[in-house]
Amino acid sequence: MTVATSLIPGLDEIVRNGDSKLRAEAARRIADLFLQDAAHLRPNHVALFDDILIDLVPHAELIARAELAERLSLVANAPRVLVGRLARENEILVAGPILRRSPVVDEEALIEIARVKGQGHLLAMSERTTLSPDLTDVIVQRGDREVVRRTAGNAGALFSESGYGELIKRASQDGVLTLKIGQREDLSDARLKQLLAGSLDVVRRRLFDVVKPERQNAIRLAVAEITGVPERFESRRDFAPAQRTIVALHAAGNLNEAALLDFAKTYRYEETVAALSAMSAVKIQTLDNLISGDRYDPILIIAKTIGLEWATVRALILLRLGPNRVPSPADIESARVNFARLMPSTAERVVGFWKARQPVL
Repeated sequence: MTVATSLIPGLDEIVRNGDSKLRAEAARRIADLFLQDAAHLRPNHVALFDDILIDLVPHAELIARAELAERLSLVANAPRVLVGRLARENEILVAGPILRRSPVVDEEALIEIARVKGQGHLLAMSERTTLSPDLTDVIVQRGDREVVRRTAGNAGALFSESGYGELIKRASQDGVLTLKIGQREDLSDARLKQLLAGSLDVVRRRLFDVVKPERQNAIRLAVAEITGVPERFESRRDFAPAQRTIVALHAAGNLNEAALLDFAKTYRYEETVAALSAMSAVKIQTLDNLISGDRYDPILIIAKTIGLEWATVRALILLRLGPNRVPSPADIESARVNFARLMPSTAERVVGFWKARQPVL
């Protein structure tokens, strides 16, 4: 402790009896000393700093610990014991930077932390440049929706067979996750088929739009095997013809709920979305993004604001699923109950929010 003692007189007393402010100031100054020459320090010198800082940092104030964690997370030879202590803190402001990028935290420690800490810690780990199959097994098993989506979208993440199985299982209830998995370079044709088998027709089409040409061919083949019918995918939805149809209907005074119901029942997606857009004043792009998501709630909300009957709402939900899938009676009944309970004022506030966030064209 000779160097540190000469830099900070009374360091021994600060370590034993100092208050949090004194400890924080001492930790900051010693950390500055370490960081100034970290790249040239020998392991025994790093260990000396580790011994000193481990007595100071855990007792410093939150902001001081968070700032130090941010700085140490970028150092390849940061004090190992201290970094491990910071990574295990419950405060995500402290643990987050270390878990996101520190090269000092080893695999065993990451797995241990992933098994016991909360969603914030898992989310931070999901952003690491590489994730091993053993670690992603834990993350996918314990992570919430956002954690799993982030992990699946990480090109540096690797998944075991069981991990991929769990991902695909969860994707059956999450269209966004389906899109992230479907774009992974390591996704085999067999796994792609499993993924598509549990996905909505509208999600399959959205996935087709965003993947590379070779993956588009694989999607066509997989869907044909699943449904027994060759599927024709359009690379991008073209709403222009549908808009012309809706404008003509409106001019003739025939744009009404009956026309909308007919479009939905015949699975004319573009005409349905264009009609909903004209009837609600929500832009087509916004509606397309909302309806093709992983929940049917936007359909209930937009339908409530324009006063649609349940029969039309049901047809819109079936349109969203596509002609090759049938929802369970329980799901349909749940949607009916939710639609009945939804207050028009609540729906109007949500639609107002959608309109405020619409892109200006």
